[in-house]
Amino acid sequence: MAERGVFAGMPWWLKWVVVPVIALVVFGGLIVGILSFLIGLLFKVLIFVAIVGALMFVVRKFMSDKSSHRGW
Repeated sequence: MAERGVFAGMPWWLKWVVVPVIALVVFGGLIVGILSFLIGLLFKVLIFVAIVGALMFVVRKFMSDKSSHRGW
């Protein structure tokens, strides 16, 4: 309801173009900072998962090769 009072009588382009552009200019650095932090964190998590998975694969491969040679 308060929104209707503030934008009452204003043109549509002010509400749908100018206000979002001003918000992006004012908060753009904050938004970019948060997004870059989240993307960096996701990249680090994916690298961690890949390294741990590769390590588990190598250890299992090494242990299975070693146990198969014991029988000989």
